[in-house]
Amino acid sequence: MNFSILSGVLLPFVGTSLGAASVFIMKKEIGKEVQRVLTGFAAGVMVAASVWSLLIPSMNHAEYMGKWAFVPAVAGFILGIFFLLALDTYVPHLHLHDEKPEGKESNFSNSAMLLFAVTLHNIPEGMAVGVVLAGWLSGEIEIAATAALTLALGIAIQNFPEGAIISLPLRSRGESKGKSFSFGVLSGIVEPIAAVVTLLLATYILPILPYLLSFAAGAMIYVVVEELIPEMSEEPHSNVGTIAFAIGFSVMMVLDVVLG
Repeated sequence: MNFSILSGVLLPFVGTSLGAASVFIMKKEIGKEVQRVLTGFAAGVMVAASVWSLLIPSMNHAEYMGKWAFVPAVAGFILGIFFLLALDTYVPHLHLHDEKPEGKESNFSNSAMLLFAVTLHNIPEGMAVGVVLAGWLSGEIEIAATAALTLALGIAIQNFPEGAIISLPLRSRGESKGKSFSFGVLSGIVEPIAAVVTLLLATYILPILPYLLSFAAGAMIYVVVEELIPEMSEEPHSNVGTIAFAIGFSVMMVLDVVLG
């Protein structure tokens, strides 16, 4: 695994880990308004990444299909949505501000189910990095190494607050700093795993790369619509989440155009 691939696979995980390490510096849980800002920013990054790094390359690769070039993008996108819907339905998990767990009934602790919730969120991000790296390596899709690393960097940036959002609440609930940090790190370990698995699969199944690109986009958009937008729009009413969304979207768009 060369340096570019290793960097792409590990960057998002490093972002999550650095965010989780904030538990050793900050004494209090992140305020609700700040959480809205961070959640909105993350949503903006994910939507921009889904469009510029995944859906557009998927459609560009299918240009030979003429007016049917949308088929791989639409089919993969819908499959990605239903894949995350299935995980959301069956995997027991607990969102940060909820009291009632979602998914199948289980005997897992609240801390474990909070970890599962963030892990579900991170799976599509790891898949997105893996499939873009696969597209670059294959040469079959017009994706540059810088574009793949840009996606990884954008996800790493929005993963930093996510790491803090998982570790600091655990600390405020009485967990030790070490355990809170460990849970934050564990929530991000699924990203490099998902990236490597997707990378390996895509390398051997090149004809479906456009479908995998849009599949990852669908999975990411599901997370945005199902989790992030409701979280950034919770009562009392505030526009800070929307503003943060616009900033996150713009940052990712600029990174993709300038570096990609």
